[in-house]
Amino acid sequence: MAGRNGRTVRDLRRGNRAAVLRRLYFDGPMSRFELAPATGLSGGSISNVVAELVEDGLVEEAGTVESDGGRPRTLLRVAPAGGHMIGVDVGETRVRVELFDLTLTELARTERPLEHHGYDVEVVVGHIRDGIAEVLADTDITPEQLLGVGIGVPGIVARTPGQGAVVHGQTIGWDAVPLESLLRSTCELPDSVPFFIDNGARTLGQAELWFGAGRGARNAVVVLFGSGVGACLVTEDVDHGRPLEWGHMTVQVRGRRCRCGALGCLEAYAGAGALVDRWREAGGRPPEGADEETALAALLTAAYPTGRAEADATGGAEAEPTEGAADRPTRGGEADPATAHPAGHAEPDPTALAVLEETAEYVGAGLSDLVNLFQPERILIGGWAGLQLGRRFLPAVRRYADAYALRHPAERVAVDLGELGPDAVTVGAASLPLTDFFAAGGRRGTRGREREAAKG
Repeated sequence: MAGRNGRTVRDLRRGNRAAVLRRLYFDGPMSRFELAPATGLSGGSISNVVAELVEDGLVEEAGTVESDGGRPRTLLRVAPAGGHMIGVDVGETRVRVELFDLTLTELARTERPLEHHGYDVEVVVGHIRDGIAEVLADTDITPEQLLGVGIGVPGIVARTPGQGAVVHGQTIGWDAVPLESLLRSTCELPDSVPFFIDNGARTLGQAELWFGAGRGARNAVVVLFGSGVGACLVTEDVDHGRPLEWGHMTVQVRGRRCRCGALGCLEAYAGAGALVDRWREAGGRPPEGADEETALAALLTAAYPTGRAEADATGGAEAEPTEGAADRPTRGGEADPATAHPAGHAEPDPTALAVLEETAEYVGAGLSDLVNLFQPERILIGGWAGLQLGRRFLPAVRRYADAYALRHPAERVAVDLGELGPDAVTVGAASLPLTDFFAAGGRRGTRGREREAAKG
């Protein structure tokens, strides 16, 4: 029976279950006493919902905590074994598949290279199919235990009534590829296991929002640097983030030709492949036949020959600045990355440094547009190339972003690296079925809906 607002008893029960699950997931362990004010539900409703969730294997006890003058209170948490998700990252050089439990703890992973095949649709679909089968076999998890498979892909994802998710990946040669229907017909999964396909920058943003440097931000932008460049806007008004084709904004009229075919895109200057090409054109010497990750590492080694670039990419300490560095404009007292190197070591390659400095200006100018348009609290840089460029790159990027952006929003934004590393896209992809599971109040598949209907 529907109430005045159109909500049925079933809707109310689903909403109550979802509220408790989310609160325990992000803020648990918690007691029943704490859950009531945190969710806005009455003590009686909390008792009923918790009893249901425990019976369903989604919530379990996690010890006790002393109370003021009374009996110890039992703490509750989401049960890791209550469900499983698969996250897939269709990256530039490989397809990564990871299996997670309900708390997004990794249980198994596999990777399959793409270097020799590019983005051939049949190869990508085959890698996803075989990767799913492998991680399930490695853990003895049955397909029926899956809440879903989340997949992050490059390009724009549209949803159609007949084919599900269709991928428009202009830069990778995908023209309306019906990826969801291809996977459904290829992967040996029950129809009850849904596929969730979305832009890779959005899945990265989802992961950083939930578990990384974006947690707690009301308005953030997460940018992804790899062969391509993308971004995701996360605001209170946009559920789970909005993917932005930021890499294809024009930063140079009649500039370099981008992979998309247009001239002057940011990606044509700041994407990893373009960055290495510009170094080569300027007289640099990338290793012959090397993939993009190796070539970018060689560029960084040439620019910073002290062996510190790798440490910086993982949060290592900054090197001491050389004489004169203090005269250059910086933000927050950070040294100009183009001059920081300890004395007594090989001199940096000026060509490599110049390419990186120019790239920092393009990236900073691109970030200034995001600052002016969206006025975010935080901008987080991720993706394998973004992490490889690391903290040495950030001071110059911040400096140029400040120079090109409006003063008021620029003073209120923090620019930093993402915290989740190379697994961020797969974690974010796996969170897509988890989000759907929470929205359904922890019900899964046809059996869950039938059970809920019987109770309603």
